[in-house]
Amino acid sequence: MTEVTPTPFCSYAEFGEAFFRAAVTEDRILAAIGQVAGRPMELGPIGVGPGRVAQVTAHGDVGEPVVRSVANDEVVYAVMLPVHLDFELDLQVDKHHFHGDLVVPITVHARATDDLRIVIDVTPPSARDIRMDLKADGLRASVVRKAAGVDAEVKKFVARYVAREISSPDVAGVLEVDVRSGIDATWEQMGR
Repeated sequence: MTEVTPTPFCSYAEFGEAFFRAAVTEDRILAAIGQVAGRPMELGPIGVGPGRVAQVTAHGDVGEPVVRSVANDEVVYAVMLPVHLDFELDLQVDKHHFHGDLVVPITVHARATDDLRIVIDVTPPSARDIRMDLKADGLRASVVRKAAGVDAEVKKFVARYVAREISSPDVAGVLEVDVRSGIDATWEQMGR
């Protein structure tokens, strides 16, 4: 005779936490935020430097994000979104070229609502938190880069771009799950 092991019970609070951790995983966050990967990024021309006489134009794309869980009592993920940009600084007398690799940090927090929805709250990136490795084509371009304040302008642009993309309807549409509707549909299926 086979012995049946009883299912261990838990508190509602324990169930809720286990449910959230099972429902909001790294892979699901990656799928949601990953929708911005591969999208082209265009900047400018925008004025930079003293008097905004110099113009920056950039072209690039967003790479595949990296997601990791943050040790926390709540369900929180740190997302690192890589961005590659090639851009040109036009001084009206000559042009300088740069290549930049940026890492844009995003915090993702799973939240519960009283009407039984899971809402993925994405904190938009801040320009000051963006890491950038910028290479100039030549020594003169390196000097001009500092004088024109290119780094700060590029970081501001990338922060605004990523914030806009993660709030776009196609991304926002997967950042909310109506749990009550899912439960109702499951019970309805079981009753057939």
